[in-house]
Amino acid sequence: MSDPFRIDGQRALVTGANTGIGQAAAIGLAERGAHVLAAGRSSCADTVALIEEAGGSAEAFAMDLADPATGAARLAEAGPLDILVNNAGIIRRADAQDFAEDDWDAVLDVNLKAVFLLCQGFARQALARGAGGRIVNIASLLSFQGGIRVPAYTASKHGVAGLTKALANEWAGKGINVNAVAPGYIATNNTTALREDPVRAGEILGRIPAGRWGDPADIAGAVAFLCTPASGYVTGAVLNVDGGWLAR
Repeated sequence: MSDPFRIDGQRALVTGANTGIGQAAAIGLAERGAHVLAAGRSSCADTVALIEEAGGSAEAFAMDLADPATGAARLAEAGPLDILVNNAGIIRRADAQDFAEDDWDAVLDVNLKAVFLLCQGFARQALARGAGGRIVNIASLLSFQGGIRVPAYTASKHGVAGLTKALANEWAGKGINVNAVAPGYIATNNTTALREDPVRAGEILGRIPAGRWGDPADIAGAVAFLCTPASGYVTGAVLNVDGGWLAR
C-alpha cells in the first residue's frame, strides 16, 4: 500500500523559499519526495543546498513578485508543476492615519495580487494538461483579526483567505485542491520588530497557550500535509497553526 504522505516524483514551486517559512516548506516537501523549485527574489542557494545535503532534489528559480504580472509570467518557464506554495509576502508597519499609499500598493501587490496571478497561471497549466494539483497559500492570524499598525498586511491576508475559498469552489471538481495555512506568531524576519519590542513580545507570548513562538518547521508539516494524497478531500480550508492563539 502506498504511503499517502509521500509525493515522490511531483514537482513543487515554493515562493519566498530563501528563508523562514518558505525555506522550511521547501525542505518539508523535498523530504516527502518532491522535486522543489525554490523561488525567490533573493538567492535560494542555501535552501537548495540544505535539500541536496539531505538527499533531496531541488533547484533555485528566480522570481521577483514586486511586479506581480512580470513575476507570475515566470511560471511558464518553470515547466509542469503539481504543487504551488504561495508563501512570499511583505509587511509594512505604520499608524493607519500615516500609512503611505505606496506601502499599501506594495503589500497588496506581493501578498494578494501575485498570489492570484500565480494560482491562475498554475491552474491554466494544469487544466491544459488535464492534470490536477495542489495549491497552498500562506495566510495569517490576520486573516481573522485586525492586528495593530499593519492595515495593508491585514487586508491582504483577509484577501488570501477569501481567495483560497473562492478558487477551491471553482477548481475542486477539476482536481485542483486549494487550501491555506494560517501561521501564528512565528520566529521569522517578518516578526523581528515584534520580538525585539519587549512589551509587545511579552504581550504576544502571554497569550499563546503553547507558551512559545512558533518555528518555521511548525508550518512546514501543515503545508506538506495539504500537498499529499492524505488530504485529498480537504479543499477550501484555512488551517490555523498558531499554538492555540485563536482558541484563546
